[in-house]
Amino acid sequence: MLELKDVCFTIKKDGEDVNLVDHVSIKVPKGHFMAIVGPSGCGKTTLLKTIAGLNPESDGALFWEGRNLSEEGDFSPSEIGYVPQFSIAYDPLTVDESVEAATRLRVRTRDTAELDHRIDRVLEETGLEAISDRPVKVLSGGQKRRLGLAMELVSDPKILLCDEVTSGLDPRSEREIVRLLHDLSRKDGRIVLSVTHSLAHLELYDSILVLHEGRVVFHGPPDRLNHYFSVKDTEEIYPRLSAQPSERWQASWIKHSASYYAMLEKTRERLIASGDLSLERVKTAPADGDEKSDTREPADTRLPGFFSQFATLLSRRWRIFFRDRGQVFLQLAILLCFPVLVTLFSDKASGNIRRYSDIRQDNMAAEIQEQQSVRADQAKVGSAISGIIMFQVVLLALMGSNNSAREIAGERPIYEKEKFGGLRPMAYLWSKIAFLSCLVIAQSLWMAFFVNLFGAFRGEFVEHVIFLLLINASMTSICLAISALMRTAEQASLLSIYLVGFQLPLSGAVLALPEHIEAFTRPFISAYWAWSGSVEALQSQVHGAVKSVIDTSLSNQQACVFTLAVHITVALTLAWIGARRPQWE
Repeated sequence: MLELKDVCFTIKKDGEDVNLVDHVSIKVPKGHFMAIVGPSGCGKTTLLKTIAGLNPESDGALFWEGRNLSEEGDFSPSEIGYVPQFSIAYDPLTVDESVEAATRLRVRTRDTAELDHRIDRVLEETGLEAISDRPVKVLSGGQKRRLGLAMELVSDPKILLCDEVTSGLDPRSEREIVRLLHDLSRKDGRIVLSVTHSLAHLELYDSILVLHEGRVVFHGPPDRLNHYFSVKDTEEIYPRLSAQPSERWQASWIKHSASYYAMLEKTRERLIASGDLSLERVKTAPADGDEKSDTREPADTRLPGFFSQFATLLSRRWRIFFRDRGQVFLQLAILLCFPVLVTLFSDKASGNIRRYSDIRQDNMAAEIQEQQSVRADQAKVGSAISGIIMFQVVLLALMGSNNSAREIAGERPIYEKEKFGGLRPMAYLWSKIAFLSCLVIAQSLWMAFFVNLFGAFRGEFVEHVIFLLLINASMTSICLAISALMRTAEQASLLSIYLVGFQLPLSGAVLALPEHIEAFTRPFISAYWAWSGSVEALQSQVHGAVKSVIDTSLSNQQACVFTLAVHITVALTLAWIGARRPQWE
């Protein structure tokens, strides 16, 4: 049984405490299908999130099968399923792939046969077998709701919470979803709580919970609803609620609650006696050749290990990447075009640098002319080489921003939902690091080899490659941290663009900054350290040419590598903090 005793959820508004959930006390037995209804803003979704543990209760207590959730911890991931208003599946995947990924992330199966059986059973329960190979992006609203339910049912939850799963559906689809939820509540003693704004199909529910301004004003059989509120049609209930304050409705309900709960108990006993309600959970091993045998686990379904979740996430990420033609085309365009842009300027950097003559000139004017000519060559070639190196660095920084700016923020709702279902944040973050590392390596190596092939780097090529890898990895990591810390993909993208935009002017590689500003900004500018390290890898004569036109002091390579490594480490730490922090909307 699920029981709430005087549960409150309080927020601060204009300096005062406001109860969005106000002393809610209800009892919901096993195998019960309950609707939570009420006017907009009455606290329906807030109550559901409080039951789920997403909103910590400010007062009161929740009990689940005799366990005080307020003191002994929340539901285990296998005990509860939560179907939010938004889609929890990726558009490029098929229905079958979405359910398979959900199963692999939430359930530790013994072998492939058990995995396949669990997937097939859930697809059958939710009526998705016929469209299992259909991409999510082409599903109708009702089919997406069924898919959301299927992805929650893979762990056989004892309590299923549904938030507006019928909103936006046509009447027929709405009734089909409500009927499906009704049937799910009749299996294994599962409790199903459904938040809905609609007052249609109420006869399919075992009980109706009516909220008004966060307070319970009715909880009883659907056929007693109109009688209690003295209305002829259920559509008149919401206007009726506004006729008097919620405190009076709540006080009235407290007086009548005992009799209505007695009605619910009699109906429940009648369902059990008739066999329409089963309270026992089934566990049978699949018989040889019997694909329909049930393998539902009893109480707790063990979560998969770190490596299993990591492998599932990484495989899914690559699958989504290759099916997103726009993203693949963009990556290929960047990979091919950016190095070409660099080589357009390579001719200016390939010129010879004249040396001073070993023979002293007798003519002072001729010697001065020679010095001016040598310095002119140094300035021309040095500035070109420095500019080309910085161009490569900035382009790779831009690639890094494009790699990861939306990587976490863009899928935050789905990630938060999967984390609620037992996904380990560390497995999630490492799957992102593994995926992005492949992009970083491919982009950096191709940039280095292409530019060297059509305009040879005049220095230690391997050291230059290392710094190109480090700048890409650094900017990718920093933008991944931004993506993990921001609430929306738009915020993350905008901040990442600004970050890359400020790399060039604040690096001091083009225009020397005032010393007091340079000392403050330089440690944080990844582009400076990658540029500086690459300049230090140049041949002696070329290095001298670059130094002849640049006033900023150049750091040694060890300091550059160390600083970029610190940038990557700090960024990944911030990404870990952002990935762990709850950001459920």
